[in-house]
Amino acid sequence: MKAIDWPGVLADLAPIECVADRALVRQKSRDFFWYSPVLNERLKAVRGDLLVSPASEDEVVRTLAYCHARRIPVTPRGAGTGNYGQAMPLQGGVVLDLGRLDRFLSLEDGVARVQAGLKLGDLEAHSLPQGWELRFHPSTRRTATIGGFIAGGSGGVGSIQFGGLRSRGNVLGLRVITMEEKPRVLELRGEEVMQAIHAYGTNGIITELEIPLARAWPWHEAVVAFDDIGRAASFGNALGEADGITKKLISVFDWGAAQYFKPILPHLPAGQAVALCLIADASREAFSLLAGDGGGRIVFERAAGDEADEIPPLYEFTWNHTTLWALKADRTITYLQCLFDGPDYLDKIARAVAAFGDETPMHLEFTRIEGHVAAFGLQLMRFKSEQRLYEVIAWLEAAGCPVADPHTFILEDGGMKTIDEAQLAFKRQTDPLGLLNPGKMRGFSPAACPVAERPA
Repeated sequence: MKAIDWPGVLADLAPIECVADRALVRQKSRDFFWYSPVLNERLKAVRGDLLVSPASEDEVVRTLAYCHARRIPVTPRGAGTGNYGQAMPLQGGVVLDLGRLDRFLSLEDGVARVQAGLKLGDLEAHSLPQGWELRFHPSTRRTATIGGFIAGGSGGVGSIQFGGLRSRGNVLGLRVITMEEKPRVLELRGEEVMQAIHAYGTNGIITELEIPLARAWPWHEAVVAFDDIGRAASFGNALGEADGITKKLISVFDWGAAQYFKPILPHLPAGQAVALCLIADASREAFSLLAGDGGGRIVFERAAGDEADEIPPLYEFTWNHTTLWALKADRTITYLQCLFDGPDYLDKIARAVAAFGDETPMHLEFTRIEGHVAAFGLQLMRFKSEQRLYEVIAWLEAAGCPVADPHTFILEDGGMKTIDEAQLAFKRQTDPLGLLNPGKMRGFSPAACPVAERPA
């Protein structure tokens, strides 16, 4: 098959905004894959060939129909804040930047309808004056898009109240465009949305979303210090189970992880574990009493949004931002993602700490899973080799702590570990030639079709 005439493609797609500049296309072909030394080695040369930025759903449909006819791979992109290479075009082709589809469409009775390219911070700029906020968001709230979060995320700040994206009721509807000769526009409702949530855009381009919001609270940030990680984790569990205390964030760190939080370091007692919390103003007194009962001492607090002291929002030290702070100081650090769950989950945390110590500085994000409190372990790891990395992962798995491997770009090998038959069946319907974000879905075999040849 002939190599693609990219200047010709650019001309054919006009007036849709297209960019062929190699440096910009390379920049827009990348996410935060370099958090993983394994992915960094495998993906550092990956780039697309053309950046296409549609400004309307009609332009998305036209782009997909054109690329389908010419067998050109298409990889959708939000803001590129993911960590797993999920937005990187493994086979080149078109990088479809959805950032111009950024309209806030409606808000009625706490349900927002928005376009996929709307940034999370901009979404709340519309909703907060009306008394509503996101139920939960990633630590990249100020830069991430809602479509990118739905397609590649799982939970975040607020999950201690509302669970994650795959908890029933957190995503009400999706508008998805298929990759076919004549692309279809599908409206997914109810359980149907699970087919496209956290699917890396492999089985349809999300253009609009309908999500329920939460009543907005005035929030208060607090850091609580403890003598050791065990006491801090016990406090995290107690706070998570305290039904009368309204909270949005419970993040716990041992000193090995907290030492990298440079802007807030003057407030942290050296050598101690800390809990970073976001609590509703109305719950501050009860929170303070609970912290004291758990052997903790509040060492920093302020109203959320009061950043005059140049300390970022506390949530920007949590979830996957934690790894970023560590990498700023030590580029040999990477991280793990596991789930500490079950009645003995605090014991599992203690066993992991005892087994690996400072090799994997402990970082815990407390959440709700199917109605009960658990903790995601986003431990840092002092990387020595890929072999050692997977030895630690194997130990965690054997100890009953399932690992969502952040060192693979394969959808099924990351969090699920099994093929999601609903997502796979949906892809067969919506992208039978396998042109959407190809190479990310192990369980899919495309219908026989010659993919266009890339120029050397």
